[in-house]
Amino acid sequence: MWNPGFPFEERRRATVRGWHRGFSVYSFLHRGTRACPGAVLGLDRGGACRGIAYRVTAAHAPGVLDYLWEREMPNEVYEPRLLTAALDNGARVAALAFTVLRGHEQYCGRLPPDEVARLIRQGVGESGRNVDYLVNTVLHLHELGIRDRNLEGLVERVIGQGIDVNLQ
Repeated sequence: MWNPGFPFEERRRATVRGWHRGFSVYSFLHRGTRACPGAVLGLDRGGACRGIAYRVTAAHAPGVLDYLWEREMPNEVYEPRLLTAALDNGARVAALAFTVLRGHEQYCGRLPPDEVARLIRQGVGESGRNVDYLVNTVLHLHELGIRDRNLEGLVERVIGQGIDVNLQ
């Protein structure tokens, strides 16, 4: 959300129903390794997810799609889908989303919260520490006016009260 990695014309807060945000994917590259996996976010079935929808120009669309496919699909843990997103201005749009495949070897969406917290504490990969990914996600959601109590609870499990993180 905070670093989409592609040019966009507009971004808006959006809600997708029938899917929720969760640390449901083992990370063997960006936030962990096979020997010491981390966990990263995926859109999993059930609930609702508040986040950001990006609008790209027609001229940029092919390049953005290529970029997203390369970034999100190297291990085929996600299934690309067009979901209906309700924007903060009342409009409803079709949005490309990468939803987690529950049958994939990297799916970890049914782990207990303490086990997910352990993965996040230990995970370090090519993109850095897993704990930084979690905290940055929560902080950027707050900047957008979005509270995710599940992720906030996970921050408390991962880092406890010993690190100064503003989650207000």
